[in-house]
This record gives sequence, structure tokens and C-alpha cells, in this order.
Amino acid sequence: MAEDQPFLSLRNVCKSYQSVQDAPPVTVLLGISMEAAAGESLAIVGPSGSGKSTLLNIIGTLDHPTSGQVWLQGRDLAELNEEQLAEVRSRQIGFVFQAHHLLPQCTVLENVLVPTLALPPSARPKDSAARASRLLERVGLGRRLDHRPGQLSGGERQRVAVVRALINQPQLLLADEPTGALDRQSAGEMARLLIELNKEERVTLIVATHAVDLAGQMQRTLRLRDGHLEGATP
Repeated sequence: MAEDQPFLSLRNVCKSYQSVQDAPPVTVLLGISMEAAAGESLAIVGPSGSGKSTLLNIIGTLDHPTSGQVWLQGRDLAELNEEQLAEVRSRQIGFVFQAHHLLPQCTVLENVLVPTLALPPSARPKDSAARASRLLERVGLGRRLDHRPGQLSGGERQRVAVVRALINQPQLLLADEPTGALDRQSAGEMARLLIELNKEERVTLIVATHAVDLAGQMQRTLRLRDGHLEGATP
């Protein structure tokens, strides 16, 4: 990636959905343009239904824009096939959702290691288990490695989800309402943890949130309103 290229860049991204057959499409995003620098933290805020999750899904290659372009580390994602996009998701992007999506039958350590299974055997770091243990220790779960999700509190389960998102050492961490299901104390702890890991792991952090406290801790806040993104200039 050239030094003058942003880590992440969106240009005139639009997204429409066909909600009902023969009805006009519903437009969610209207000409979104934004950039994010490597290692930056930023929040995307807006009312429910404003398209925050849609925007994160497009950035994370879980969805495709109707029009417009997304570049990640100088690569135009529209030029990649589905296999290549899956590789980008596995190697470069970590996801944290409001629902933690942990596997109830697996231990904490096993849940964290699940994303490594998406990598080819030759590409899996030999020290993944050691990294998982170190990160779980870092987030206060060093004594919970053999526990199952049902034995953890909501805040603990979400911390496991954060570690799982970081296990493959992604350059981009996307968090969609990561504190939405937590009580106030746990939400505050999660906000601090995300900021600390953003710095320690040198990962670009983009959070979609309703939480004013969480958004206020990011370096920048962008507001999504009526399909448009306000404050998108770095």
C-alpha cells in the first residue's frame, strides 16, 4: 500500500434493497464517502434503521454496495471474487456483533480459536493457542479458558467475542453495537477495552453504536442521517 493511500476508503457508496416485489427499492445509503487511517478509531452513530449495520457489513465484505467503491489497503474490493473476499475476511478483518454468537458446546479457548480454522493449515500460526491464552488473560479471562459460554456473564461472553475477532491478527476490527446488550458497568468496561486493544494491537477500529460514552472515546465520530454520512473528512 502506498504511503499516500488511506488504509480504508469508500467513494460514493450506495445501497438499496428490494423489500417488496414490484415496489420501488428502499435506499439505505446515499453516496457514502469516507476514509480511515491505519490504527485509527472511529464511531459511526445514528438512529435505528439509519444504515449503520449495512455500512459496516459493506466495509467488512459481508454485503456488496449497489454502486460505489470500497478500497482496503489499496485494493478495490469489487475486483475480488468470493473466494478472495473470504480470504480478506479471514485474514484482515475481525467482527464483533451485539450478539456474541459463541458456540455453546465449545470452551472459551475453543471459541476463540474457531476463526483460525478458516485459514489453510499452512497459513495457521503455530502459536494461535498461545496468543488466544495471552489475549484472554489480557481481558481478565485467564481462568475461564475451559469454561463454556453458559458459565459466563454477558460482559465476559462479549470479551470472548472480542478476543475471537482478534485471534487472526486482523488490521481492521468492526464492532456493531458491541455494548448494546450489556449493563452500564459492563458497557463501560467494554468501551475501555476496545480502545486499549485498538492501541495495543495497532488495529483500525470502527464501531457502530448508539452509546454516546463509547462514541466519545473514539478519535472521530461520523453521523449517519437520511442515508448521508456527516463528518467523514479525516
